[in-house]
Amino acid sequence: MNKVVSNADEAIKDIEDGMTLMLGGFGLCGLPEKCIAALVRKNVKGLTCISNNAGVDDFGIGLMLKKRQVKKMISSYVGENAEFERQLLSGELEVELIPQGTLATRCMAAGYGMPAIFTPAGIGTEVAEGKEIRNFNGKDYLMELAFEADFAIVKAWKGDTMGNLVYRSTARNFNPLMAMAGKITIAEVEELVEPGELDPDHIHTPGIYVHRIFKGFDYEKRIEQRTVR
Repeated sequence: MNKVVSNADEAIKDIEDGMTLMLGGFGLCGLPEKCIAALVRKNVKGLTCISNNAGVDDFGIGLMLKKRQVKKMISSYVGENAEFERQLLSGELEVELIPQGTLATRCMAAGYGMPAIFTPAGIGTEVAEGKEIRNFNGKDYLMELAFEADFAIVKAWKGDTMGNLVYRSTARNFNPLMAMAGKITIAEVEELVEPGELDPDHIHTPGIYVHRIFKGFDYEKRIEQRTVR
């Protein structure tokens, strides 16, 4: 089954106002930057975005925040973004902060078809407010619901026309978990090949999870923090 679309604009054409999106990436690494740019061009509004972080002011989800496209951010880290901070403090943006492991596992649970997970992370903190707590073997665990996302948008290094994906090094991060979890998964890749050209043992996301795929060009691959001696 050929899942190839021509570009990012075609891939996100049916994303509408008010939808919930998962966006892969960690910091500025492994971001689906072409799809984010297409969402900015389309100017969809009222989005709920599930992502490890919110990009920076002039890149990644930060571009969507700048145009007031995001109603709610569900993230584990939100530094490096002055506009995010301004919208949060002014009450313009709803924010749900989640422990990073919980964020990852709620994505995984959605992909596995599990309704919820139990985790000790957050017990005794604001994270637990209003949530069910159960005791297993003498230890309290917080019940967290699996995410429900209309679309998952991920970035891979290589992919084939059937949607099988290979990520490169740390750019893998949240992408495989989110690729499993969306009702519709869109993948942008740096290299697009024919079926059979990828080593089966090297595939990180099987094509069964991917609904649309396209080749992007001229990726910036920004470095968030450069450390030198």
